Amino acid sequence: MIPEALSAVLEKYGLITAFVFVGVLVWFSYQLSARLTRGHVHGSAIAIALGLVLAWVGGVQTGGSQGLADISLLAGVGVLGGAMFRDFAIVATAFGADVQALKNAGVVAAASVIIGVVLSFVVGALVAVSFGYTDPIAISTIGAGAATYIVGPVTGTALGASSEVIALSVAAGLTKSVLVMIGTPIIAPRIGLNNPHAALIYGGLMGTTSGVAGGLAATDPKLVPYGAMTATFYTGVGCLLAPSLLYFMVRAIF
Repeated sequence: MIPEALSAVLEKYGLITAFVFVGVLVWFSYQLSARLTRGHVHGSAIAIALGLVLAWVGGVQTGGSQGLADISLLAGVGVLGGAMFRDFAIVATAFGADVQALKNAGVVAAASVIIGVVLSFVVGALVAVSFGYTDPIAISTIGAGAATYIVGPVTGTALGASSEVIALSVAAGLTKSVLVMIGTPIIAPRIGLNNPHAALIYGGLMGTTSGVAGGLAATDPKLVPYGAMTATFYTGVGCLLAPSLLYFMVRAIF
């Protein structure tokens, strides 16, 4: 009776259960980081990797489409992991931002967003072509996914891409997000990523809000609002350019 009663309470307060679950997962990840990698691989990167594995396990076990959120006991994970809480966390860090630093970035930050979107799209499109895709819609959708896992589905839906291609675009974006999160604290000392100006440009070039925010949090939490700001603009610009101008360019070639 006790396990059943506890299960009922945990299901009733799903969001609190999700907080506890994620907290334990993050604590475990940081323990792995400290004991196995001596801090070279940040705990947040390990937590994301474990989260993806658990999401896959949850999907396989339940046959659903929302990973662990399809398990009734962990339904609150779907809310906690949604865009609302992510954006709330990013906005919360903005209270420590220096407005003057944002103004000084100006044209350079704007240029980095355009360059980042186009470069990511081109790389993703070339990968799609190398795997045998010749349909402009599929190439554009996968290229957009290489920008972010949000731009990919938006582009695919707008162009009428198949669900399989849209899924590939999401996978490309998630892979990029994890790589950026893991790689940022490693390359930060080598590229001078230690000030707001550099963080603004880095966020514009990389673009993946989750990856940039997580990577900068592992590097220096004070840099998060700067990188997240241009990364957010990156997503918006990608959603505008990928299904329009960039798609027309791909269609002209293929």
